[in-house]
Amino acid sequence: MGKRIISQNRGKGTPTYRAPSHKYKTDAKLLRFRDEVIEARVIDIQHDPARNGPVALVKLPDGSETYILAVEGLGTGDVIYAGDQVEIAPGNITYLRNIPEGTPVCNIEAQPGDGGKFIRASGTFGLVVSREADKVLVQMPSGKQKWFHPNCRAMIGVVAGGGRTDKPFVKAGKKYHKMKSKAAKWPKVRGVAMNAVDHPFGGGKHQHVGRPKTVSRNAPPGRKVGSIAARRTGVRR
Repeated sequence: MGKRIISQNRGKGTPTYRAPSHKYKTDAKLLRFRDEVIEARVIDIQHDPARNGPVALVKLPDGSETYILAVEGLGTGDVIYAGDQVEIAPGNITYLRNIPEGTPVCNIEAQPGDGGKFIRASGTFGLVVSREADKVLVQMPSGKQKWFHPNCRAMIGVVAGGGRTDKPFVKAGKKYHKMKSKAAKWPKVRGVAMNAVDHPFGGGKHQHVGRPKTVSRNAPPGRKVGSIAARRTGVRR
């Protein structure tokens, strides 16, 4: 019997595969409001290891401080508003039912009150396509259109940090430090490049799989690699 393969260790949950969440600053939820309009002043724009885009540290009227997602154009000293009737301006937070068609939005709630689940990656935004009495249609960054409850809240604007993928890493060391903040093992070694003791596809005189890549859904953990329970294989013609 060989050694435990990577998928087995990942399932076990060793430190190698755990996210360093103790370094994360915030979950960057939307500001909570009811009938009143909340005014918050941006104190600082900071990097959060938990996400690709920057976060904004804001100060609330009661003196407390919290983090929100930063949008393009938001800077230190700016004031944002969260409420039912607020100006449609970058950084402000309101209900989807109040946002006009064609407005870019981000950090949309999946259910009213959950704090924001959709469109949170750097440089992304959605567009309000249409509004009806009981639902609002939003075009997602993927191009897919999705219906939301009109009482779901959203932030106006585009998530800051766009163009992040345009700059190459250049050095493996930079990629190493990026992946260090994720719940992922890096670099990722191919199974055929391993020894036979480390992976079902390993070993041999040259790098080849040497066995069918399709595997049963009920295969044991040390064998369950490749095309798992594949309905079909090959190029679709």
